[in-house]
Amino acid sequence: MLHWIWVLIVGAIIGAIAGALTKNGGSMGWISNILAGLIGSSLGEALLGAWGPQVAGMAIIPSIIGAVILVLIVSAIFSRRAHA
Repeated sequence: MLHWIWVLIVGAIIGAIAGALTKNGGSMGWISNILAGLIGSSLGEALLGAWGPQVAGMAIIPSIIGAVILVLIVSAIFSRRAHA
């Protein structure tokens, strides 16, 4: 049980870092940060592998890179919908 709490906390931090790096995270809530962190972690580790320091089973550097990619893609999709 405690592992899943750590996973959610680390996922939220990774998502918040990705939002700050892309400057698109201002409107993201904590649930969006968790989702961006968890999905971005899976994406980053699938693309780059699980290297570097790990916390709660997530490789931090690939996870942040994957979350940044995810936030950029989602932001691009929503900005197109807003302009359409």
